[in-house]
Amino acid sequence: MSVLGGEIGVNLFSDTYYFTLGRDGLRLLCVAVTMRCMRRRLRLSRRSRWWITGGCCLCLSVAAARPSEEPRPSPPRAARANLPRQDDSLMLQAPKDLALRPDGEHKARAMVDYIRALDLQDEGETQKALEAFERVLNVDPGEIYLATRVAFLLTQQGDYPRAIDILKDAVKVQPKEAGPYLQLAYIYAKYLKKMAPAIRYAEEAVKLAPDEIEGYQRLAEVQLAARDRKAALHTLDRAAVVETNVPAFWTQLGKLYLALLNQLEKNSKPADLQKVNAVFLKALALAPSDASVLSDAADYFAASQQVQEAIPLYLRVLELQPNDSNAREKLATGFMLTNQRGKAIAMLQEIIQQHPEKYQPYELLGRVLEEDAKALAKAKKMAEAKAEYAKAAANFEQSLLINSAQPDNYVHLAELLLTRLRDNERAVRVLREARRHFPNAPQITYLLAIALREAGEAQRAVATFEEALHESETNGQEIVNARFFFEYGAAAERAGLYDKAAELFKRAIEVDPAEAAQAYNYLGFMWADQNMHLDEAEDYIQRALAADPENGAYLDSLGWLHYRQGSYEQALAELLKAVAALKEEDSTVFDHIGDTYSKLNQTDKALEYWQKALALDQGNKKLAAKVTDAKTRLSKGEPAGATPIK
Repeated sequence: MSVLGGEIGVNLFSDTYYFTLGRDGLRLLCVAVTMRCMRRRLRLSRRSRWWITGGCCLCLSVAAARPSEEPRPSPPRAARANLPRQDDSLMLQAPKDLALRPDGEHKARAMVDYIRALDLQDEGETQKALEAFERVLNVDPGEIYLATRVAFLLTQQGDYPRAIDILKDAVKVQPKEAGPYLQLAYIYAKYLKKMAPAIRYAEEAVKLAPDEIEGYQRLAEVQLAARDRKAALHTLDRAAVVETNVPAFWTQLGKLYLALLNQLEKNSKPADLQKVNAVFLKALALAPSDASVLSDAADYFAASQQVQEAIPLYLRVLELQPNDSNAREKLATGFMLTNQRGKAIAMLQEIIQQHPEKYQPYELLGRVLEEDAKALAKAKKMAEAKAEYAKAAANFEQSLLINSAQPDNYVHLAELLLTRLRDNERAVRVLREARRHFPNAPQITYLLAIALREAGEAQRAVATFEEALHESETNGQEIVNARFFFEYGAAAERAGLYDKAAELFKRAIEVDPAEAAQAYNYLGFMWADQNMHLDEAEDYIQRALAADPENGAYLDSLGWLHYRQGSYEQALAELLKAVAALKEEDSTVFDHIGDTYSKLNQTDKALEYWQKALALDQGNKKLAAKVTDAKTRLSKGEPAGATPIK
């Protein structure tokens, strides 16, 4: 076939290449092959690389053997036919007309060194690769790409003086190239902590390439490292007046502005935000149909809490790239943040339909549905709220089925099941699975202990709390705090280990006395419920109420204490006050009110509240027995004045 002004053939039987190329073709082929190896870095086998190297050397040898202006006459065909055939296998030296001149030989060796260096780098032989790269630089110290590469490798090894020398040599040969100056500024600032030369080199890079953003970025970075935020902002302002129509310049400048303003935080002003807005708007004006520019601008507006401006940009991205699931997720998040949960749900369901293998949309949909459920609960639509919580939990579970390497999602799902859906057994299953994936995560073991307690497995809960404590000490992950002792104490109380529970509640109070109201209340209620240590119990409950006088749970504890003391009228007043104070209906408080009405011989009222309690806790056999007993007494016209079943 015809290639570059000559012909190239392949002998299929011997892996040997033969060339009959014109002189211009030789030079072009050399450049082409070299560019493929040096720029594109094709993943060739070592044997293939050496064949290419050999071909390049042959090209260089022929190209360098004679000057291009010296014509090389071709012998007549007849004369060619009479020439004796030469057996190259017996030639110990190259023919004189193919001998390399010194400059050609140096270039050929440099090319061999470069390809060999690539091999060595791929094999992890960094030091040998570095030596080979440096030999190439000795031939052509002005090769900027290679100089910066070698300087980077030297910097990784901590050899900053050699890296600087190589970059300075490159500057001498190519004084108008900005790249070495940028790297010099980086080395001086980050590793040598010499800000003055770093700023000088960065300024030189800006001077050489005033319409490229890299110089301004490096200069601003150095100024920030020198704690001169005002100078860094001034550098970005200099970039903002550059006349360039390159959209990427403006998007990168906008990102730099945003990063700097995030550092300034309290000192930033609304005018600063408008300045950044103008930068991104300029990029959008230059490239209104460039998806990457639109996405960058949308991300900026979302990050700077300007979600309304971000949403139409994400929509435009999806018009240009309908399969961009990342843009869809961000758009759904934007809808959620702007309280457009319906649109967010629809968008995420569309993503899931297109990409059912991705776990992120399920997780995000779960969070949107959870927010929807909270809004319904706030509106007192409890049945609808519970249905939305159930959908949220299902999406979190699906996310974990696809990607189980999400400990936070296991924890979040378990908390959702425990606190919102009251599905304690399911929470136990989820956390046991989480513990299988993350056996050294005491936080998961701790939550499993709580779930076991709520599922009625109090003895196992106590043992699991001990395991969490041991894991925390072994792994150095701190989970033991006042809350831990409180939750552990509640498990011990459920297991009937009252003295241990009291000890744990007191530990919680000791660790954090300022936030001890809940522990005081639980300890006081426990003693009141057991009809023990009632004076001590009253002291604890009063301490809890002193911290939070309108807390419904604490008022219920005080009412139940007075019930145990036989002060039924006082108990009833406090219990009714507790119901009014609670944000959500509570079966325990309704049960206490029913018991108190029963003691006051108001059986009809007692039945009313026991039924309310049973509706909230339908599996409670003791409550069911109280309801049955009250109905029987009422049907016989007898007062239900006996001591309530407890």
